[in-house]
Amino acid sequence: MRSLLAVLTVVAAIVVIWYAACAPMNIKGVLTELERGGAVVQPEGAQARRDLSAIGLVATNSFAIPATWAQERPRLPAPHQVVTELWNTTVMKKITSKRSLIYHGWVTLSATLLGFAIGTGLGILLAVGIVHSRVMDMSVMPWAIVSQTIPIIALAPMIIVVLYSVGVQGILPKAIISAYLSFFPVVVGMVKGLRSPDGMQLDLLKTYNASTSQGFWKLRLPSSMPYLFASLKIGIAASLVGAIVGELPTGAVAGLGARLLAGSYYGQTVQIWSALFGAAILAGLLVGLLGLIERVTLKRMGMAQ
Repeated sequence: MRSLLAVLTVVAAIVVIWYAACAPMNIKGVLTELERGGAVVQPEGAQARRDLSAIGLVATNSFAIPATWAQERPRLPAPHQVVTELWNTTVMKKITSKRSLIYHGWVTLSATLLGFAIGTGLGILLAVGIVHSRVMDMSVMPWAIVSQTIPIIALAPMIIVVLYSVGVQGILPKAIISAYLSFFPVVVGMVKGLRSPDGMQLDLLKTYNASTSQGFWKLRLPSSMPYLFASLKIGIAASLVGAIVGELPTGAVAGLGARLLAGSYYGQTVQIWSALFGAAILAGLLVGLLGLIERVTLKRMGMAQ
């Protein structure tokens, strides 16, 4: 109950701050609309209000504050507008409808899961090679680190153009971008986990005349499980970001990235925010699912959680 109360307190504070921020963000547009409707605002004329402080305009036109929470195309939508848009595009729409956020979420999720699988598999293989080969440790690991310094927003169009030129289209280009973002956390976490057994444990296996493969399956791999799941949680969220970014340069008509693009093109800020919240909810569900799998797996392996 204490944890729940703390969470609700933080959420309530965020909502209050959000509503408070809507007033200065939207006040100039609201005053222009009210003035066109015949209301008396201070000062008169959009030109006179252009360079004035938004907070000052709110103070001198406090009657307009409720209107800043109900603007059709606000700079910053109010929380209830985002919740209403989420409700209308999920519960009130058929899943197969192209106006349904669930439909767009599934399109992005499919690319996310494929990219996550590719990135996880590649990351685990690289980590095993790095741990067992000093050559790979000295050569591959620095390149893996350097690869993450390239902005994904710049790399994504290059990947898509190259793949499209060789006839690779559809979900695979987005999955490759997702894999690019997800493999690095897996590599780092898995290398740390595989190296977590101490010298005494490794020496004990040597006294039992255990082979390298036996040491891997009996000691290194089980010891790496907590590290692996921690990195997988980061990787799945990164995969989702990669799938959304991969939809942006292609002009996709489906997916959360497509919803963001459409909202940007037509000035539908409420749609943009609902897509962002949809992505956040989806990421939270994926991380929560991995957490559940982690608890079950570690419990069956006899590791305390």
